[in-house]
Amino acid sequence: MTHFGIICPAASGHLNPLTTLGYELQRRGHRVTLFAIPDAESKALAAGLHFYPIGESEYPLGTTAQIFVKLGELSGLAALQFTISWIQKGTAMMLREATQALKAAGVEALLVDQVSPAGGTVAEFLDIPFVSVSAALMINRDSSVPPFNTLWSYSPAWWAQLRNQAGYRLLDRISRPIQETIAEYRREWKLPPHVGSNDSYSKLAQLSQQPAEFEFPRPDLPPCFHFTGPYHNPASREPTPFPFEKLTGQPLIYASMGTIQNRLMGVFYSIAEACVGLDAQLVISLGGSASPESLSELPGSPLVVGYAPQLELLQKATLTITHAGMNTTLESLSNGVPMVAIPITNDQPGVAARIAWTGAGEVVPLSRLTVPRLRSAIAQVLRAESYKKNALRLQEAIRRAGGVSRAADVIEEVVVKGQPVLAQK
Repeated sequence: MTHFGIICPAASGHLNPLTTLGYELQRRGHRVTLFAIPDAESKALAAGLHFYPIGESEYPLGTTAQIFVKLGELSGLAALQFTISWIQKGTAMMLREATQALKAAGVEALLVDQVSPAGGTVAEFLDIPFVSVSAALMINRDSSVPPFNTLWSYSPAWWAQLRNQAGYRLLDRISRPIQETIAEYRREWKLPPHVGSNDSYSKLAQLSQQPAEFEFPRPDLPPCFHFTGPYHNPASREPTPFPFEKLTGQPLIYASMGTIQNRLMGVFYSIAEACVGLDAQLVISLGGSASPESLSELPGSPLVVGYAPQLELLQKATLTITHAGMNTTLESLSNGVPMVAIPITNDQPGVAARIAWTGAGEVVPLSRLTVPRLRSAIAQVLRAESYKKNALRLQEAIRRAGGVSRAADVIEEVVVKGQPVLAQK
């Protein structure tokens, strides 16, 4: 039995897949502890994991909700800059506190979310193996692929390479404080410097929730990179009540803008109005952004809830209207459900670009969101068979990828062999 630690942001889009992975490892007889700020404890306990709070003085209970309120009101570059400043503060806290916490708990191996850049450095300092896990869109740097925060489609043309490089230079400028903080600790701890952002990822195994078919061509990935498919298990999540008796039996359109960038109330009004007149029932999950009562006058009288049991509803859905968060996207595809994406910020534009590139849905950029444009995209996805066929194609790709079971196999192999686990060809 191995004692695994998990380091990831205290956000549902990261906690849900990482705690599901922890749940699977614990089911196999291992011990798993989530190291995070106090707001993440409920997710750990729902998955039956152990929890070790860190950052309690800087992030007392309820802090995450306050951060999300601010972040949920932003979009585009402003939201990305806010997110990076939040990550930078968390990086400094993690480097200060995680080493002692992991030592005290007796952790023997670490699972590190790709967007927790301090985790790998902590593992190196403690001389324990770690595996990188991409809960969101994989962010391995590659100039042949557009940056994760853009809606740019893939192109092998020379001009696209130059465009991508310019986008990465901008990201480097914005994220410099994070890299400088890590570099300072690596010097102090006598660890070799990171030359590029890819240096922070594990040399033993890197896992992505995406199936390979939901990613642009990537010829230069490390041989230890594994496209495992998503990590879903309702048993590892907190139960969410829902009035299933109010479902009418009509084709179901499920709309969710996630749990962070979800306070742009005008988006929910546009979604509701765009669905008026369709032979379908619209269910809107607010993700905690507001109370259902505050939106009781939406056009078309959709069924509005604060939170929804997403995995269960997607089994009944015909179409998902989404912010293009990775988890909602992969959960939709796992059920063969095509999408209309309205990306807001961070990696959502990149996920939306892949939805369009794979033919599994349409994209309406937030800057161009109008009711007629959204209604047209919804009607197109509902009418044309190609979107459903492509969603079913990706559903099969997800099934073949192996999911949480395959990811746990790789992690166990890392611990047993202590050397890189190569991806299957």
